[in-house]
Amino acid sequence: DYGCKIGSGVKIHGNCYVAQFTEIHDGVFMAPGVTIANDPHPGCPQSAECMRGPVIEAGAQIGVNVTILPMVRIGARSLVGSGAVVTQDIPPDVVVYGNPAKVGRSIYELGCPVDLRERPYEPPE
Repeated sequence: DYGCKIGSGVKIHGNCYVAQFTEIHDGVFMAPGVTIANDPHPGCPQSAECMRGPVIEAGAQIGVNVTILPMVRIGARSLVGSGAVVTQDIPPDVVVYGNPAKVGRSIYELGCPVDLRERPYEPPE
């Protein structure tokens, strides 16, 4: 939608909806079917005045069919698991999943499911 800010190197796959006023920083990955909302109270006569999109910080990865509600912040390098519903701010460098999305662990604790690497994510220097 219009009024968005989208950084460099962002990958947005098919069937995604990026609502007005969303801010997506550099290097974000959005898998198919991500839906982003911007209206905290649809149907209200003043809803247009309150619309705010979420902020998705650099390097965050958003899984298949994730829903992101208005005005939340997804921290840098965080991984949002498929099907999650993000209703509140997510700190940097964590894995979140579920409905509503809850922090599971640090991304640096994850192992590779096919054993290509012991740890797929390395802390930034």
